[in-house]
Amino acid sequence: AAGLSYVGAYVINTYRSYDNFLQDKYAVLPAVIIICVAVVMFVIGLIGCCATFRESRVGLGLFLAIILVIFIAEVSAFVLGFVYREKVKTDVQGTMRSVFEQYDGKNPESTVVDYLQEQLHCCGVKNYSDWTTTQWFNSTGNNSVPLSCCQQDAKNCTGHLDQPQEL
Repeated sequence: AAGLSYVGAYVINTYRSYDNFLQDKYAVLPAVIIICVAVVMFVIGLIGCCATFRESRVGLGLFLAIILVIFIAEVSAFVLGFVYREKVKTDVQGTMRSVFEQYDGKNPESTVVDYLQEQLHCCGVKNYSDWTTTQWFNSTGNNSVPLSCCQQDAKNCTGHLDQPQEL
């Protein structure tokens, strides 16, 4: 229960850094569900411990039934996650592309894009060529990508596409 609580809290905390990319506010719902499951698991663990100490057949039977229901719920969640993974991927990529389109180097969305690229060591949604279709790429005049695309160890990176090894 403590481990699940930590994971749920970590996901919610991480969500705050990337909430501009996720227009659907229900994206944090899995983390809330994880925390709720942690609370329920703590209560169920207490029931199991009390039933064991009292050697109660009814309590142990209830504990077994609850554990089976939780197992079925976990399998269902896994199957739903597997089935809908492509939809989530497509939705997130579409939202990211729209945020990248608004990039101008100054607005709050630009700060989030720069932070994301620096933290994840990436450039663009899929790769640096995603920038070629944005207003930023055409408005810079020198057809470059933001400096947040540069590798951290690249000393003379200018963001030009003629130096893709530095991106």
